[in-house]
Amino acid sequence: MTTEQSAPGYAWSNVQDAPVRELFPGIRLRPLWSGDAGAKAFVLQMDPNTCWEGVDVHEPGPEEVFVVSGTFNDGDRDYPAGSFIHAPAGSSHVPQTSTGCTLFLFYPEG
Repeated sequence: MTTEQSAPGYAWSNVQDAPVRELFPGIRLRPLWSGDAGAKAFVLQMDPNTCWEGVDVHEPGPEEVFVVSGTFNDGDRDYPAGSFIHAPAGSSHVPQTSTGCTLFLFYPEG
């Protein structure tokens, strides 16, 4: 992860420089930032016609998702680019996409 400080508490990173971890075939996670209190930010890239293996449970805290491109489906409905989703702690879904999508993920509590 490339992070530079230009002012106290200020950090930035570039998604192209972030290490890639393939979670499942066609689903890649790139870490962007980790905070001192456990908060984390990621970019998740899903190829067309991919699906999370199993159920994604939001623990210990909530998950916040912004659909950057494509269409994301949580197992119940489609969310086009520009959509924001707040999933409370303890909720779950099965991430999938038919078109492919890029998501910004934020975990305020880790």
